[in-house]
Amino acid sequence: MIIIFALILLCTLIYGPQIWVRYVMKKHSAELSNIPGTGGELAQHLIKQFQLKGVDAEQTAPNSDHYDDNDKKVRLSPSIYNGKSLTAIAVAAHEVGHAIQFYRQEQITHLRKKFTPLAKTIEKISIGILFSIPLVTVIFKVPHVALLTALVGASGMLAAVLVQLIVLPLEWDASFNKALPILVEGNYIHREQETAVKSVLRAAALTYVAAALADMLRLWRWLAILRGAIR
Repeated sequence: MIIIFALILLCTLIYGPQIWVRYVMKKHSAELSNIPGTGGELAQHLIKQFQLKGVDAEQTAPNSDHYDDNDKKVRLSPSIYNGKSLTAIAVAAHEVGHAIQFYRQEQITHLRKKFTPLAKTIEKISIGILFSIPLVTVIFKVPHVALLTALVGASGMLAAVLVQLIVLPLEWDASFNKALPILVEGNYIHREQETAVKSVLRAAALTYVAAALADMLRLWRWLAILRGAIR
C-alpha cells in the first residue's frame, strides 16, 4: 500500500506540473470581445513598439510557442496567433519578452544559449544509452552491466531536467519582468484580468520544466519496454 501511494505521489510530482500548465492555458483560452486584437497582432505591435529590428512574428505548429533567436522569429501556435483570449495575449507577450531579452543581448540570455543545447545533447545521449541496453546485454551477457547502463541513461535524463531548471530564470524574466509590466502599464488588460494573466504567465514560464519532468515519466516507460526486451 505504501509503495502504491509513493508511486502515485511521484507520478503527481512528475506529471502534475504539465497537467497544471495545460489546465491554466485552457482555463483562460475563452475568446473575449473586449480584447481588440489577436495574440499575433499584439506580438507584431509590441515588436514595432520596442523597435526590435529584424524580428517578426509568425504562426507555427500547435503547442510550440517559442522565440527563435537564430531566425529572429516570435513563433506562435494557431490558438495563440489567432486567438483573442487572455491566454493568447499573455503567451504572445511572454514570447516577445524573449525577443526583447535577446535583442538587448541581456546577460540572462546566456542561460538558454549555453544550457538548452546542453540539455538536448544530454537527453539524446541518455536515450541512446537506454536503447543500447538490449545490445549490451547480448554482448556482455551480464545482467549487472545492463543495470549499470540503465542507471547511466536514467541519470542522464535526470540531468537534462536539472539543466532546464537552470534556464528557468530566463523564462521567469520574460513573464514577470517583461510581459506583465508591458500588459499592465500599457493598459492591454483590465485590472480584474491581472490575476488570470499572472497565472498564464506563470504557466508559460514553467512550460519547459513541466515538459522535462514529463519526459521522466516517459523514461520509466522506456525502461519497462527495455526490461521486457532484456528478459
